[in-house]
Parts: sequence; structure tokens; C-alpha cells
Amino acid sequence: MKKLEIACFNLDSALIAQNAGADRVELCADISVGGITPNLQIIQQARQQLTIDLYVMIRPRGGNFVYSNAELEKMKSAIDTIKKLGVNGFVFGILKDDKTINFEQNKVLVELAKPFPCTFHRAFDEVLDYKQALEDVISCGFSTILTSGTFSNVMKGKEVLKQLVIQANNSIEIMPGGGLRSTNILELDKMVNANWYHSSAITDGSEINNPEEIMQLKNKLQT
Repeated sequence: MKKLEIACFNLDSALIAQNAGADRVELCADISVGGITPNLQIIQQARQQLTIDLYVMIRPRGGNFVYSNAELEKMKSAIDTIKKLGVNGFVFGILKDDKTINFEQNKVLVELAKPFPCTFHRAFDEVLDYKQALEDVISCGFSTILTSGTFSNVMKGKEVLKQLVIQANNSIEIMPGGGLRSTNILELDKMVNANWYHSSAITDGSEINNPEEIMQLKNKLQT
């Protein structure tokens, strides 16, 4: 059965996502920069109140995805602390200046996160060679790639998403996300045929997701 992850920027959204039928919550903070690591109190509250899986974003700041050694240490510390809160996985991604995958830094974080699975987030959409980047992300030990197919949204990137799913050949989950809505998920799924899909399900410009949109997304995945 195809599954749906909802990006949530606050506790209210996480609870809405669960009640509306989401299979997993990706918890982050600060929607204005596309998400950073949420504070520990919110993570604790979410874990206490959610029965579905909870993945947490590890990102020390907005902006690019090239991190200094000091920033890497912050990310390591965050994973080490959040592991103890009973979460189910982590979401992060590190690039080099030349827009390739930073194997060394990602590998360190993936190893630290064990036994929890890790998703390589939409930093992937900045790479120049997606075929090589896919192999590099697999080599780092990630379980999932969240991507819009290196374009600004999933519909523009649908051809690349299709190719990524084919190339991955079940060695890693390709999870389309970025502009995914109930109005386009059927068309996208027909072409891409992924197992997981990702949406914020925010339809009004706020930071709160729309329960009706989540239910529509989920329903259409089950048709």
C-alpha cells in the first residue's frame, strides 16, 4: 500500500496529520527557510501524542546545504540527543561546494543515527548529476530520498523522478515531494509509481496543514 508523509512545522499540524490519516510525520521548524531542527520540547510533545512514525529534520540553519565542521558538530549533537526521545528516523542532507554529495559528513550522521533510518532531504534537488548522486546517497546508507526530481516541483521533475525510481530498483525509497497536492498526485503516481509521497498539505499560506487535503491525498493513493 502506498504511504503518505506530511511535513509539519508545529505540534498542531502533527496532530492534524495523524488524525487525517497520514502514515508518518516529518517534524521541522521555521517554514520560511524550508525547515530546520525543531526544539526538543516540541519533539517530546509530538512523540508523546503521536502513535504514527515521527521523523525529525536535522538542519542547523536555512540557506545552502554546505556545512562547516562546527555546524556538523551541532548536527551530531542534535541526533545524539533526539535519538533518546523515541523518534523513528531522521531527515538531513549535506552537499559539497560543487553540488555533489558530501559522502564523509553524511556517512558520519547516518552511522550516528543507527539504528534509526535516515532520509536525504531536498538538498538532493540541487545536485548537477542526479544519477551519480543517487548512487552516492545509497552508499552513505540512507533509506529514502525526498526529492522533486531536481526541479522546483514534482510535476516539473516527474520524468527525473520516474528515472530515479527505476535506477533505485528498490535499493532506496524515492519519495516525491515539493508541490505535491491532491490535484496532481494521481497523475504523478501513474508516471512515477513510488511507494511513499510527501506533502506539507498547506493550502492557505499558513503554517498549519489542511486535514481535508491530507485525506484527499491519502484517498487518492488508495484508489
